[in-house]
Amino acid sequence: MKTKDFALEVKDLSDEGTFTGYGSVSGNVDSYGERVMPGAFAASLAKHSREGTQVLMFWQHNPSEPIGVWEDLAEDKKGLWGKGRLLMDIQRAREVHTLAKNKAIGGLSIGYREIKVTPDGNVRNLDELDLMEISLVSFPANRRARIEAVKSERMEEFARRLRDGDPMPIKEFEDLLRDAGVPKAMAVQIASVGYAKAIRSESEGVKANVMADLRSAVSAFLPNA
Repeated sequence: MKTKDFALEVKDLSDEGTFTGYGSVSGNVDSYGERVMPGAFAASLAKHSREGTQVLMFWQHNPSEPIGVWEDLAEDKKGLWGKGRLLMDIQRAREVHTLAKNKAIGGLSIGYREIKVTPDGNVRNLDELDLMEISLVSFPANRRARIEAVKSERMEEFARRLRDGDPMPIKEFEDLLRDAGVPKAMAVQIASVGYAKAIRSESEGVKANVMADLRSAVSAFLPNA
């Protein structure tokens, strides 16, 4: 069995032990020089459903330390999404819960067997994988997944500062758009025109209208904003 690590967004972890996160992110090359392709888990998830078996949840890939259950697993455009629940009657699960809530750990890692792999230059495309388990681990190795968590935090900071009347500087907002994938010219236009007008407006009525227009423009590129 091979393993591959991704980031867990601990903000989704509830006091009761439920959480959601991505056990795999599709389409990007990770630190192992491998790329999980969209649909790589489709056959495996269908097989688990058909045969009534479960993808297991371990601590650090240790089969002697099951800590919870996966209540739902599905593939979407981003990757392998999961809803999990730590079994809080288990001591290790309670320890993991405390560590995750305090961001002392931050990773999900899949345990799998390779079914179909194709070379793509120096990259190995993982086209089909037999998913066996998803563990909570200390160190996610997929850099993009970690960056996605950071982007989410920055977007939350942007929204909070707008609510508090302390908007971030124009250049910082432009960088936020660029990091989210907005093309440079468009990011400059949004930041230097609409955003700048909003934060410089002296009339609260005008400001509210401009802010509404700004949020609409941003949401077109950042649907989760």
